[in-house]
Amino acid sequence: MKRAETEEKVAALTFDDGPHFAYTEEILDILKEYGIKATFFVVGENAEKHPDIITREISEGHEIGNHTYTHPLNYSTLNSEKAFEEILLTEEILNFTAEYRPKLFRPPGGQCGEHLTKALERFDYKLILWSVDTRDWNRPSAAKIAKTVLNNIRPGAIVLFHDFVSIKSNTPAALRIILPKLIEEGYEFVTVSELLNRTG
Repeated sequence: MKRAETEEKVAALTFDDGPHFAYTEEILDILKEYGIKATFFVVGENAEKHPDIITREISEGHEIGNHTYTHPLNYSTLNSEKAFEEILLTEEILNFTAEYRPKLFRPPGGQCGEHLTKALERFDYKLILWSVDTRDWNRPSAAKIAKTVLNNIRPGAIVLFHDFVSIKSNTPAALRIILPKLIEEGYEFVTVSELLNRTG
């Protein structure tokens, strides 16, 4: 699933790889300021380090998806047992931390190997990819991130950001450019699951 089929000006903001001790909190503050709900695809080992951020995400109405435990870049080539383990560990952490059962899964790098279909069936997950890629992990300027989103967003879009970026993230600053402009254009932002319910 890369986007929803809808004519409504509605889109989902998604954030991968967190939580991060600083950037996730800053992003949550911005989303709260604008009254926006988003979907966070969390990495299990990061969720384990920051359970307080996970509970905040849930308490503020955001959705959480599974993004594996260690974010292996070779996820598509892992054997089935290891692929299942990566998903299960993160699920167990979210259950222990907040009694939360994710329904969505995003593989690292969007890699979809043969084992993934079996894993998704086993855990009853929906595979979620994206239609707008900010590539903010590569630390482009806030203006460049904003331009990518503003030039490519369409009704039903799923926008890929990262709330965990090493060294320096320009994502929070980009959101402060993007959100007021798209809200002025009439866009509404919802979680991925809510977006899927708005199709048609």
